[in-house]
Amino acid sequence: MTGGAAAVRSGIRFDRVSVAYGGNTVLDRLDLTVEPGEVMALLGPSGSGKTTALRAVAGFVQPASGRVYLGDRDVTGLPPHKRGIGMVVQQYALFPHMRVQDNVAFGLKARKVAKAEIPERVAEALELVGMAAYATRYPRELSGGQQQRVAIARALAIRPGVLLLDEPLSALDAQLRSGMLAELARLHRELPDVSILYVTHDQVEALTLADRIAVMDKARLQDCGTPQDLYRRPRTEFTASFVGNANLLPVTVADTTDTTGTTGTTDTTGTVDFAGRALDVPTGDVAGGATATLCVRPHLVGLGDGPNALSGTITEVQWRGSTHRLYVDVDGHRVKADLRELRETPALGDKVTLHFAAEDAVLLPAGTAPGAGGEADG
Repeated sequence: MTGGAAAVRSGIRFDRVSVAYGGNTVLDRLDLTVEPGEVMALLGPSGSGKTTALRAVAGFVQPASGRVYLGDRDVTGLPPHKRGIGMVVQQYALFPHMRVQDNVAFGLKARKVAKAEIPERVAEALELVGMAAYATRYPRELSGGQQQRVAIARALAIRPGVLLLDEPLSALDAQLRSGMLAELARLHRELPDVSILYVTHDQVEALTLADRIAVMDKARLQDCGTPQDLYRRPRTEFTASFVGNANLLPVTVADTTDTTGTTGTTDTTGTVDFAGRALDVPTGDVAGGATATLCVRPHLVGLGDGPNALSGTITEVQWRGSTHRLYVDVDGHRVKADLRELRETPALGDKVTLHFAAEDAVLLPAGTAPGAGGEADG
């Protein structure tokens, strides 16, 4: 996709943006920058403020305080049609009486693009999303995934520097969603200058597409980082439970020891007490004697004897195709283990031992863990 618009308006910056409805704050002092060409996912539960943040960029809501920038332009007071952004929502919003090519051309005509230029821009956008062969069809003649491709083509036809995607795959079934994720990833590679703000509550979408993920909850930004960092080394219990899946176990730090790692850096390891069991884990900067939360991903928990052994009773077994998920009661705490290729499925009530490696655990500052029984479900 060519043209200078992306170079001028790419990138988004929230400068302490707050939004309130009737005295109720729904977005609280958001500071966040989306770099030019970056895909930033806003991930969080319903009511976390993520859609409000996107609507503030689009111009559909006015901040009570703070400023919104597109590139180096302050657009806080500009109406939506003057911001030069593309937007795709979950319900497609195609005009049913218009053919595909006319739907894609709609934004170009509204922006008074030269009439002779429109057919080329429409063809270019449809080619990008793989819908060139469907230009003369009506939306009712398309599948849900095809309709969403047309909606994306319409947003891209105006050559935006910023593309806003608001739960764009939520109306699709699992198979179509997987295919569209691959298409969006391809589009990102082909449009390296376009900044994308992607709102979702789906962890897989965020982990698959985003360069960085901003984790939202209760109207505030809770965490931000690359998918790998947030998944492997979450900084808070909320991040650990919402980005991926986690066992969150309450522990007390018994002692810590500083050691020199292979890279010359200082690593802090120690022993924590979990339900009367001593476990060896990296303790980071959590001091001895402090309460904390131990985070271990279910797929890193093994079955049988090993380091950091946890013995308990199986309370539930779920077959998930390529894996079995075991739920094990360990002295009143439910621990999950995702295990591949179990030839014999354990029975409810069986006594088993789980284990995990010290380097696969993360110690988090103590707080209120989501869910009950010391772990986050899902």
